[in-house]
Amino acid sequence: MYSYGRSSAQLAVVSNRGAYTIQESYDRLVTRRTVGGLASAVEPVLHAQGGTWISWCGRIDNSGKDRGAKLSIPPGEPRYHLQEVFLSTEEHDNYYHGFCNACLWPLCHQMTERCSFEKAYWDAYRRVNQKFARITMETRKEIYWVHDFHLALVPQLLRNMSGSATIAFFWHIPFPPPDIFQILPWGRQVIYGLLGSDLIAFHTARYVQNFFDTVACYYPARIYPEQGLIRLHNRRILVQAIPVGINCHRFEQLAADPAVRARAEEIRRSLGAEKILLGIDRMDYTKGIPERIRAMAYFLEKYPEYCGRVTLLQIAVPSRNGIGEYGVLKQEVERLVGEINGRYDRTYGAVPVRYRYQSLDQAELVAHYLAADVLLVTALRDGLNLVAKEFAISRIDGKGVLVLSPFAGAAEELHGALLANPFEPAHLAAKIKMALEMPPQEQKNRLESLRRTIKNRDVRWWWQSNLKLVKSLVSGLSPASTSAANL
Repeated sequence: MYSYGRSSAQLAVVSNRGAYTIQESYDRLVTRRTVGGLASAVEPVLHAQGGTWISWCGRIDNSGKDRGAKLSIPPGEPRYHLQEVFLSTEEHDNYYHGFCNACLWPLCHQMTERCSFEKAYWDAYRRVNQKFARITMETRKEIYWVHDFHLALVPQLLRNMSGSATIAFFWHIPFPPPDIFQILPWGRQVIYGLLGSDLIAFHTARYVQNFFDTVACYYPARIYPEQGLIRLHNRRILVQAIPVGINCHRFEQLAADPAVRARAEEIRRSLGAEKILLGIDRMDYTKGIPERIRAMAYFLEKYPEYCGRVTLLQIAVPSRNGIGEYGVLKQEVERLVGEINGRYDRTYGAVPVRYRYQSLDQAELVAHYLAADVLLVTALRDGLNLVAKEFAISRIDGKGVLVLSPFAGAAEELHGALLANPFEPAHLAAKIKMALEMPPQEQKNRLESLRRTIKNRDVRWWWQSNLKLVKSLVSGLSPASTSAANL
């Protein structure tokens, strides 16, 4: 039986990026907190339990060294250790920009025309996964929790180093159907890497089924979908849908803060619109930002009575600045904003689209959620989408409408949202109109439904569900009796 108390500190979290970056400043190392869904979801586990987080912290090193600093985190009030992994320039280019972002990322989002299958990318991916596995095994923990598509080979590598290791894996992006995944020339090796895990978790039941179907294409495994179980080579692997949650208390606390509420009113006044549509997304081609702006143009064309009364505030968070096609996307978004504002702007009244290319801290984020009448989460494909959950939890006033793409994983949970097809401008425009005209009581009822779901599956539920399932496997309990649905 394993102890999950803080005193044992027997957890190792492994991910490409962690909760901190490291920079050299004169003769000392400076840590900086990062902003991101993975860091926000995972760090509370280590705060509660202790342990070690193995990650690349942003530093490039071409000296041949694998590992960098080992630091106590957070500085001044240590709760866990951070073990830095170094990447060389070549590894950063071919593993990160190459295999991860030019191969697996578009493949898993079913945008195969954007994929680049270069042998050099695969070779770098294998080497970096081997490096992460070596450094991870040296921590000698009882449980290894590996995260996301960057490190899909690590579970089997750890298994080869220690057959008795307890290994969990969480896949944070969509997992595509087998006919898409099999396009990958090294798909069999990636699946084999994942099957080194004791537990593999995804956001949705659809991704779980896609994974089962894909495994069946490559290996003679016995698969039991009802139990969420794979049996292969005398091993059993539990596969579950456990969607990531958010820190509900923190967002409600910020939403009640007078300073945050005052900032929300300031944002509304600055936009000068009767109604505010809000989009907050990373600048990524999967998020559907150009499609959203085109739908806004269609909306103003179809419903001209809203011209000068409604503004779409689109905040695009900088992302992957080193990759050329993201720069092209930014230019396209800016061109579309200029076109719609040139065509539909009036001498008096609200500007059709306000565009900002910036990051927001958490308080500013909540202020924008409170300022908006409608949040548009209209991704072309999204693993989950935490912004949708944050908006609903922040609306403690019972006002506001969530318009959500059915191609975001969160749509499987958030039944109080208005679903809108981002590929069809007329459909999205009609849903925008419906959202703007929704009666207050319906807004309240939908938000209450959303908030119940999100609170029942918050971030603590998420990480406890993952670790309890690992514990069940270690102690020999039946997976069927400890599935995520029963926790």
